[in-house]
Amino acid sequence: MKLERLLTMIMILINRKKVTAQELAEVFNVSVRTIYRDIETLSCAGVPVISQQGAHGGISLIDGYRVDKQILTKDELASLTIAIKSALTTYEDSHAEAVLEKLTSIADDHVKQSMDHLFIDLSPWGPNILFKEHITILKSAIENRHCVSFNYSTTHGELTRRVVEPHTLVQKGKTWYLYGYCTLRMDFRLFKLARIKNLMQEDLHYERKEINLSELPWGKEWYQPQNVVDLVISFDMAVTTLVEESFGVEFVDHKQAKINISIPEDEWLYGFLLSFGNRIKVIEPPHIRDILQKRAQEIVQLYKNPDNS
Repeated sequence: MKLERLLTMIMILINRKKVTAQELAEVFNVSVRTIYRDIETLSCAGVPVISQQGAHGGISLIDGYRVDKQILTKDELASLTIAIKSALTTYEDSHAEAVLEKLTSIADDHVKQSMDHLFIDLSPWGPNILFKEHITILKSAIENRHCVSFNYSTTHGELTRRVVEPHTLVQKGKTWYLYGYCTLRMDFRLFKLARIKNLMQEDLHYERKEINLSELPWGKEWYQPQNVVDLVISFDMAVTTLVEESFGVEFVDHKQAKINISIPEDEWLYGFLLSFGNRIKVIEPPHIRDILQKRAQEIVQLYKNPDNS
């Protein structure tokens, strides 16, 4: 841990030129006295660290001090930086921030400009404080192998208290999930973060079970044949762009203005199809048409109430 802190400290000093001992102490969550001991260690190791007192003082390196920049190519540096910046839009990770600091410090001006050519923001629209907090808690629990507990609401409104051995955080599409072993169901489950409430990291430790992430275990159950429905949908040509974006251009028959797609059937699908209003119409299968018709009628009845209650 100390070696990692010393290396990160060097990278910070190269990148920022000058920083106070208090700032470094806050970055590494240690005391100022520990920082000064680290500086002494760096000096003994031959790293030219300078400490200046006063209002404009701070800790810095002698001008011209450099580290080897040949560890990664310029393209690799830019790609890694983009990936880390993207990850940090959804959760806080001091280790990732430290790595980003290191990469930035060894990048030349050309690479730094390339780092700004692409930015992927994985965070949801609007305030996401609780969302980030949940991911941060879960990431910590996974790293420390601590169980977590939370209230979980199913698509049918069933609310249960779960104790889970968290194994993996998964982002699938635009949604984040927790993949873990549920002690209530005695099996692995995929939990949507948006349905998790009152999340707590417990003191209870667990032994991590073997899972093969390369096989995407969270996708197997969803795409079981019995869960998949073959849809044929007609659409208004005025929303062709929206249809291509939502369903995928490869599933759109532009000549007939139809969509042919196989997709898992669940509550999400019904809401997704209804969100298009009268711009699309399900042709097959009949049972999906019946479900949508029933739900549309229920919506109409809801808004027929003159009291708006």
